Amino acid sequence: MSFFIVSSIVGGFLIENYSILSQYISETYAIDTEYGVILRTFGFIPSGILLTLFCFIGVTYFQPSKLIKIGFYGIGIFYGLATVIVGIFPCDSGCNRQLVDPSTSQLIHNLMGLLTYIFVPICMILIGVGLRKFSNNNKFSVQSIAYGAISILFVYLLIYNSNSVYIGLYQRMVEIVFIIWIISCAITIKNKKPTGNKELW
Repeated sequence: MSFFIVSSIVGGFLIENYSILSQYISETYAIDTEYGVILRTFGFIPSGILLTLFCFIGVTYFQPSKLIKIGFYGIGIFYGLATVIVGIFPCDSGCNRQLVDPSTSQLIHNLMGLLTYIFVPICMILIGVGLRKFSNNNKFSVQSIAYGAISILFVYLLIYNSNSVYIGLYQRMVEIVFIIWIISCAITIKNKKPTGNKELW
């Protein structure tokens, strides 16, 4: 996640008068930004690839459970691969919030962002529920459910207050919760041994 975090922070400093409170992260690497290609190529796209691998491999460190698998693969797809896709298909200038004659890239970008913010919180909750029956994962189970619920709250604020002057803040709060979950997951995995569960279903 360091690629994502660094790119998100550095990107804001590279644009004059950029506001982290009122502007989307995507605006730092929009199609017309000077350093957009660099941020996408060396920041967001590698971040998405690594996150996808983390989720697809990380699931093998937990007990075989359909809910856990759905959750991990869901996050790998809707956060990891989706981050790669939005890097390949950046938004228009200013992220074209009113969708005035949007480009194909903008439409794909928006769709991936929407899927991410809808499904990632649900996947975290599914993982938490799936872990509840395994006593050695109680802490991470509670964390997953809690972070999923908190992120749903911020996603609600993000979607239903799309014209708010704090839209950038709402998006960053969602991303922070996602990142905290990933860090918590990594810490949990660090103290585990692989279960040998290599099957998808």
